Amino acid sequence: MNYNWNWGVFFQTIPAGDETYLTWVIHGLGWTIAISLCAWVIALVLGSIAGTLRTVPNKKLAFIGHTWVEFFRNVPLLMQLFLWFFVVPELLPRDLAMWVKQDMPAKEFLTAVVALGLFTSARVAEQVRAGIQALPRGQRNAGLALGLTQTQTYRFVLLPMAFRIIIPPLTSEFMNAFKNSGVAYAVGVWELVFVSRQMVEETGGQVIESLIVPTVLYIVCAYAANRVMAVIESRAHVPGFIVAK
Repeated sequence: MNYNWNWGVFFQTIPAGDETYLTWVIHGLGWTIAISLCAWVIALVLGSIAGTLRTVPNKKLAFIGHTWVEFFRNVPLLMQLFLWFFVVPELLPRDLAMWVKQDMPAKEFLTAVVALGLFTSARVAEQVRAGIQALPRGQRNAGLALGLTQTQTYRFVLLPMAFRIIIPPLTSEFMNAFKNSGVAYAVGVWELVFVSRQMVEETGGQVIESLIVPTVLYIVCAYAANRVMAVIESRAHVPGFIVAK
């Protein structure tokens, strides 16, 4: 393979500034983590609500949860990102639209967070729904028999148990959110994918190094998140609990 390897490229100074390419990568990692964590908060909150609504007896509320999931799950993430970035501002009142397009701080970052958070919320909702429906029916009936309202039964009986048994799939969803944050490059967010593309252009040929290092960082961060969630799972699991079929 006739390739000029140069791992020292990361310590070279960028031609148009006084930073090194390694600084670029560190900044990109920081933005990637920020997008992922902020989007995950949105996904966990809204996904929990939507997933719970899909299991309630009220058909109207269940329909709202179902519609939420079907819309955000079936539209590609990149398309949702473009819709939030280019289309939604055009639908706002004139003054607000001008502020969003010209003066809104961190517009690209916030757009990426919202798009990724809503997209992931649909996937989280399905996990929450599955967790609630996997519980024995007796738990819901027992809560109601004790005099708890439907809301209290969900809050104190069903959701605490459901979340404890869906930690593994939630871990996978968080890792997916972390990896999907790469689409933010499409609107100019300075995350790892964007940095790797810029490095390929700026270094004039160090393609492999520019792609391998961000790839390794993705693997390391995803593995670290997986280990943290494994610890949480080991502490939160219910000994002897068997999900009823």
